[in-house]
Amino acid sequence: MASACPRPLFLSFPKSPAPPLAVPSKHHPSATASLSVSTRARAASSSAPSPSPSPSPPADGVGPAAPTRGDVYLGRQLAAAAAAGARARAPEEDAERRRRRKEKRKALAKKTPSGVACCYGCGAPLHTGEEGSPGHVEPATYDLKKRHNQLKTVLCGRCKLLSHGHMVTAVGGHGGYPGGKQFVSAEELREKLSYLRHEKALIVKLVDIVDFNGSFLSRIRDFAGANPIVLVITKVDLLPRDTDLNCIGDWVVESVVRKKLNVLSVHLTSSKSLVGITGVISEIQQEKKARDVYILGSANVGKSAFISAMLKTMAYKDPVAAAAQKYKPIQSAVPGTTLGPIQIEAFLGGGKLYDTPGVHLHHRQAAVIHADDLPSLAPQSRLKGRCFPANDTDVGLSGNTLFWGGLVRIDVVKALPRTRLTFYGPKKLSINMVPTTEADEFYKREVGVMLTPPTGQERAEGWCGLQGVRELQIKYEELDRPASDIAISGLGWIAVEPLGVPSSDPDSSVEEEDGDSGELHLRVHVPKPVEVFVRAPLPVGKAASQWYRYQELTEVEEELRPKWHY
Repeated sequence: MASACPRPLFLSFPKSPAPPLAVPSKHHPSATASLSVSTRARAASSSAPSPSPSPSPPADGVGPAAPTRGDVYLGRQLAAAAAAGARARAPEEDAERRRRRKEKRKALAKKTPSGVACCYGCGAPLHTGEEGSPGHVEPATYDLKKRHNQLKTVLCGRCKLLSHGHMVTAVGGHGGYPGGKQFVSAEELREKLSYLRHEKALIVKLVDIVDFNGSFLSRIRDFAGANPIVLVITKVDLLPRDTDLNCIGDWVVESVVRKKLNVLSVHLTSSKSLVGITGVISEIQQEKKARDVYILGSANVGKSAFISAMLKTMAYKDPVAAAAQKYKPIQSAVPGTTLGPIQIEAFLGGGKLYDTPGVHLHHRQAAVIHADDLPSLAPQSRLKGRCFPANDTDVGLSGNTLFWGGLVRIDVVKALPRTRLTFYGPKKLSINMVPTTEADEFYKREVGVMLTPPTGQERAEGWCGLQGVRELQIKYEELDRPASDIAISGLGWIAVEPLGVPSSDPDSSVEEEDGDSGELHLRVHVPKPVEVFVRAPLPVGKAASQWYRYQELTEVEEELRPKWHY
């Protein structure tokens, strides 16, 4: 019997790594060939494109999340409708863009051409025509300066008279000044500023603290456009002694917030004592960013004086500003001294400074009186309140009339026995009190004589009178502080204190006086164009820091409010 063959055994062994390739010797005949083949193989493998990543699913999803055919159709229809609407609006948008470009070119054309030589004192173009007009220069002087390229150093004849104290007006029209010479209208000066809204500039807006409401220029954006604005309050040196500027700064910021004007910051300044000028310069240097700087404000607000104070302060460190001091704009008490933009090389780092014509407002007192009476409206020294009735009198105000020069009449219809009115304004205007029943006869007899301006019988005969009448119902809630201010545009203000007169009877009760009524009734008469404002009381004097109350603000409100400096 044959024996069975044994089944073969299959053994599995782990695969060992391939042995390293031996580097062929350079003496071997196939070394170069094998090396080049292996090099080409490695290069081909490295240059082969890497496998692309798997495509991501569509944004609209797949499977159950995929859009239906209706969704796709609706999306295509909406896209087609949007494209058709854009094509339909294109002609209108193009027309609007063309209109804006045309308006911009028209506005920029009103800017004084760079090739026209202007008086450095008032900005009027130089000429040898009508003698006495702004910009007039003697022909011999003009030819000589032109021959030597020195027309930028010429001062016109009108500016020479203004620098010696002569009252030479030049502005007429709506907001101009009656009497005297009128060479340009207030409307034309406003048109000269219309190009500003198309410029990339930094606007420095000036407001007179004595005539805050009358000189505020509430429609400043009509001139400034979207350019940033720095608000500068001038003439703080005229405020009564011991006035706390912290209270003034907070009051100004609160007023700006109420007027909804967006500004970068608020600065309290004095061009005479140079208070706050350094802070304004630092703000301008930080915010101008190589742009031109325009000084803007209403007429006679102190723009030229402010520029002179700036140049004087900057001259210590900036040689360009020091050189510009020699040919700076003329300062004068005459509203409308500057008649055109005056370019000043004032910054070492680029950008120019412009003094601009004042915006002439028809609702200010300066627009209704004779040109020769204008100096009487400008305070020359620190204001001091004049109180009626005085502390040493027992005369009440009810049933009496007070005249502030010949420009304002206040009939006190109803008031508390101790109500007091305090007048803040130019000292040249006298204040007289008579019974209301005799007020009409007194005004007719004394206007132009005791009640000035208008000054003189001749001007009194042509005087327009106090035709504008405003009834004021002034409510009061606290008797230890003024109820409000009555601000007369272009003149000053009157503080109304319900219990301003100290009581001679220490046992008198406040409740007895307050029990009758919670409001005062006054009737204010002014020339018809002049505006009367009722505002929160301006905290002036030593006692103001006692009764003035700061606003309680949240952190968000505090962050949004502009900061003030002095």
